[in-house]
Amino acid sequence: MSPLDLEQDSLATLEERIQRAVQLVVRLRQEKETAVEEAAEAKAEAARLADEVKSLQAERKQVRGRIEKLLGQIDQLSGS
Repeated sequence: MSPLDLEQDSLATLEERIQRAVQLVVRLRQEKETAVEEAAEAKAEAARLADEVKSLQAERKQVRGRIEKLLGQIDQLSGS
């Protein structure tokens, strides 16, 4: 092989490695973007679920109060 062939082969190898590196960077950026979007969606879902839990806890408290009131009325009937 002549020095020119070796130089062209080295250049081709370098070019190929650079192309692979660029493809890797592009893929990693896409994966990062996807991960950031998924994290934002998960955060929004967590906030929604936290609000739902608060709402259900408030509803449970209200139902408990109503049941205690009904039980109190039943106790009054039994005591009469």
